[in-house]
Amino acid sequence: MKLLLDTHVFLWWSEDDPRLKQEVKDRIIQADGNIVSAVSAWEVAIKTALGKLRLQVPFEEAVEINAFQKLPVEFRHAAATAALPPHHGDPFDRLLIAQALTEGLTLVTHDRVFAAYGIPVLWT
Repeated sequence: MKLLLDTHVFLWWSEDDPRLKQEVKDRIIQADGNIVSAVSAWEVAIKTALGKLRLQVPFEEAVEINAFQKLPVEFRHAAATAALPPHHGDPFDRLLIAQALTEGLTLVTHDRVFAAYGIPVLWT
């Protein structure tokens, strides 16, 4: 199983945050692949610029240190957001959901709203 980590989960992983349960850490370690989206990089860049977030290391470097795969945003991902019901208004999350659906990935998240989309989810 390949996992797409949402922004919070990746940050928790890379900073060894106790909010990430050991069971989820184990699943990430055992996964066939761990993926971080360019959507998360975009979200982190915006929040960092606004002073809402401070990182220990640059985001891309953290992805590389952890040997996670990078998932670019493609036109088909953006187009898939149009078919999503309006359960979630956050554009970053909607694009992550569309990527998980399009790529057949399990999304790792703490956001319970994601369940409404019928995608495979690993809850933190």
